[in-house]
Amino acid sequence: MTSRKREILAQSQGILKNKGYAATSVRDIAKALDMEPASLYSHFKNKEDILKMTCFELADKFELAVKEVNDIYFNAEEKLRMAIKVHIEILTENLDSAIIFIRDWRNLTGEALDQFVVKRNLYEDGFKEIVQTGIDEGVFKETDKKFATLTILSSVNWIVEWYKPDGKLNAQEIADKLSNFILSGLEKDNSIKY
Repeated sequence: MTSRKREILAQSQGILKNKGYAATSVRDIAKALDMEPASLYSHFKNKEDILKMTCFELADKFELAVKEVNDIYFNAEEKLRMAIKVHIEILTENLDSAIIFIRDWRNLTGEALDQFVVKRNLYEDGFKEIVQTGIDEGVFKETDKKFATLTILSSVNWIVEWYKPDGKLNAQEIADKLSNFILSGLEKDNSIKY
């Protein structure tokens, strides 16, 4: 991707984040970028092309991150803490695109939607693997892995609604607090000490 296209994508993401995907037209984006719609079309086929690039770029980052966590870190607590940490880092370092990713992925259509759901499911499977590791280690309670995974991801994804880069908590502090909170619900017999 050219640096100009990357710049236009980033600016478009800011507009989509503020106005919402459904309420934003290509004309709105072009006007906000002080360019003609035809110029925008020379970089992107349509508005969904911007959404696809946004969603798949983050999905790739998330997928790689959880794979690395499951390949490198050894015990379930360490894996879960690191998975939460990198998830929060990805969200907070890409806040505009993260908001679009979380709120608007359902606006993808056809093959793009199908491919995105496959990527999302693979990512969730990485978290289910961590939960299963904790159960196998005798550290986590016997639990519904899908429910636990969706609860974890809902908790960490919600930060895009309230996180402020200049706020009281930085990404690492948020990751630590959420990890402690989530682990307290998964732990078996208070075996994890904070």
